[in-house]
Amino acid sequence: MSPAIDICIPHWGEPDYLREAIASVIAQTDPRWHLTIIDDAYPGDAARELVASFDDSRIAYVKKEHNEGITANFRSCVAAASTGLVTVMGNDDQLLPEYVATILRASAVAPEADIIQPGVRVIDAEGAPAATLVDSVKQRLLRPRATRPVLLAGDRLGAGLMHGDWLYWPSLTFRTEAIRAFSFRDEFAVIQDLALLMDMFFAGKRLLVVPDEVFAYRRHDESASSLLLLDGSRFAGERSFFRLAASLAQRHRWPRTRRAARLHLTSRAHALSLAPGALLRGKLAAVGRMLRHAFGP
Repeated sequence: MSPAIDICIPHWGEPDYLREAIASVIAQTDPRWHLTIIDDAYPGDAARELVASFDDSRIAYVKKEHNEGITANFRSCVAAASTGLVTVMGNDDQLLPEYVATILRASAVAPEADIIQPGVRVIDAEGAPAATLVDSVKQRLLRPRATRPVLLAGDRLGAGLMHGDWLYWPSLTFRTEAIRAFSFRDEFAVIQDLALLMDMFFAGKRLLVVPDEVFAYRRHDESASSLLLLDGSRFAGERSFFRLAASLAQRHRWPRTRRAARLHLTSRAHALSLAPGALLRGKLAAVGRMLRHAFGP
């Protein structure tokens, strides 16, 4: 059976979670998938040996000669796709069994959608359900409430994402030709996913939100995003991005998006919520970065 969707995993690190990620793809109820793991030159052959142990011809493994970083590896994943749809999932995340079936069904019903966001379950380091403040805000306050698929675009969508990014990048499926028309912005390494998505939305691309919960997103303290949050370094990049987004919104005459980007209230609140923990750890420089983001221009 020919694959209908490419699933690509940009890999770096020990393969502790990678085994679970691969197994979750193999467990899909719809077999029309192809999986590619792109190893960003992590030392050793553990990932290669792990992939070989599955002995599945639908899985490909590529190891780069030199470490190029996560942005370049995202680009490699998009370039590796050979079908009309591509998902770039994290090496610590999991697909729930109906992911592929749900995405293919949604894509067929709404061919005008360029990006599909399914429902997401958040899990912790051990794979148990997790309920963090960030995800509670994303799913209960920011994500559009809908019991059926809803198509979003334009100023309304942009403003919502500038108020707070409620999307889960690793769970998204893209029409391959749509995402290949854009490039990740190297200057926004810490928020590159939202930067690319906003470029797509400013260009008129459309997002389909599907309520079915078919993806498991892992939150744990050792993830790259968590480590950047702990020292407050990601917030300087966020401020630069919001300035750019406000400028682009003005150019496209999206007033609500421009106003939301200038305010970025949820991002400020997030920084403020992290400051007490950083203070207790004695990370005074991080506290300064967080407060500067929370109360600065």
